[in-house]
Amino acid sequence: MKTFNEKAKKLEDVLKKLNQINPKNINVDKKVELIQNQKNQLEIEKSELQSKYNILEKEYDNLKLRFNKIQALKEKEFEKEKKFEEKIDELNQETDILINEIDKWQM
Repeated sequence: MKTFNEKAKKLEDVLKKLNQINPKNINVDKKVELIQNQKNQLEIEKSELQSKYNILEKEYDNLKLRFNKIQALKEKEFEKEKKFEEKIDELNQETDILINEIDKWQM
């Protein structure tokens, strides 16, 4: 984005120079043509940079969506693991109770 702003600034500078040219000057036509060429080149570069920026912005949005999906899946997996651990704890408690009951019956 920095180069995009630099190109825009250069374009503004070229336009200012173009507006300051004295038509009575002998080399005006050459200067105008040179500045016009510079302006055209800067506009082309600006357009290319804008296009690249738009592509990067789309890629960023796509990556952000993918990241959010992965994050949601990770959270679901964490919840599943938590529930599984709770079930294991419940089964351990039930097993302990059953063992205690068996011990009572054996005595």
